[in-house]
Amino acid sequence: MSQSQHEEFFKKELVAELRRVVNLIRISPFPEKRVYYFSGAYGITGRTLRYSFSKDVLVADILLQAAYNMLLEQLNRMKTGDQTIEYNPAVIEKICSGLSDLATCFESGESVLVPLETIIAAAFSQTGVGNYLKEKGEMEI
Repeated sequence: MSQSQHEEFFKKELVAELRRVVNLIRISPFPEKRVYYFSGAYGITGRTLRYSFSKDVLVADILLQAAYNMLLEQLNRMKTGDQTIEYNPAVIEKICSGLSDLATCFESGESVLVPLETIIAAAFSQTGVGNYLKEKGEMEI
């Protein structure tokens, strides 16, 4: 297998898995399960890095992990009864849109910056600072 065939194979796997993650998140009715499925997004970027390195995949991997950690932290606060920041299904939908766009960008070779900005901003809105900025009207998801 040539280097270009090797890279093309892993790019197709990355795109297919990101789309699968989006579908799983969208069909799940439970916030915990949605966050769990979201972890598959950085799971596939991490695996892809090991076999076909790309700076775009590296940046995506780091930001997707950060977004996951923000969502997990908010989920854990909810489990303790902290209702300071309410669960917002629109955040998950925005993340799904960003993941879909990210898959399209990887597929087409376009910049991944805009979809990653969408995903990280949506996840950030579930943090204390992000929620505060959202409530002040200074941040939109």
